[in-house]
Amino acid sequence: MQPHRGTLVLVLGILSIVVCQILGPFAWIMGNKDLAAMASGQMDKEGEGQTKAGKICGIIGTILLILGIIWGILVGIGIAGAASSPEFQEAMKEMQEIQQSQPAQ
Repeated sequence: MQPHRGTLVLVLGILSIVVCQILGPFAWIMGNKDLAAMASGQMDKEGEGQTKAGKICGIIGTILLILGIIWGILVGIGIAGAASSPEFQEAMKEMQEIQQSQPAQ
């Protein structure tokens, strides 16, 4: 019988929520595999609670990761759209003219 990795899964899950969301899928996948191994009797069931908690934290971290990616894409689209607007282009031309008209220091 293998020893449980409940503490590892839980730590990965918590870190995926608090610090680094990329760890979320790892905690989720490891939690699924370990819970399946516990159910089949191949792994020590003592860490089942920790493993379940880590899996849930991993799911939450994965959701946060996906939301962060979507937010980043939307911000990028917004910045690209703003940069291509006629108002922005005109403001950039005015700034360049002002910089060119000022004497070099």
